Amino acid sequence: MIWKPNVTVAAVIECDGKFLLVEEETERGVRCNQPAGHLEPNESLVTAVIRETLEETAYHFRPRALVGVYQWHSTNNDTTYLRFAFSGDITAHQPERPLDQGILRAVWCNIDEIRSGIGQHRSPLVLQCVEDYLAGKRYPLEILTHFD
Repeated sequence: MIWKPNVTVAAVIECDGKFLLVEEETERGVRCNQPAGHLEPNESLVTAVIRETLEETAYHFRPRALVGVYQWHSTNNDTTYLRFAFSGDITAHQPERPLDQGILRAVWCNIDEIRSGIGQHRSPLVLQCVEDYLAGKRYPLEILTHFD
């Protein structure tokens, strides 16, 4: 058997002191997460986070920096995730756009709401990515290389 982690991307988006999250239906009930999802074949990490943010929130996202790379093993499904979290800007919103299946809504939460809602997070990565962002962690996108 060949083992490999699931590569995911996430967007850490702050506007006026609030962070964009999604409420999504999961096998464990409704959970909160950053706009996030899996890297698709032949897709760059930056393209993936732009796509996932639009599909899950109807917001257009321009990544500006890499916040961090996170490895987490979920005991719920015995899966290891390798998450690349990006920060950046919202450039437009299409409120009429349907959201991905399983996404209930996009919500803006302040840090206190995020910290107090930890029991409803999809994973421990949700809070960690926000805390790292607030700590000023930013790495230039140029550290990522995608060969077509």
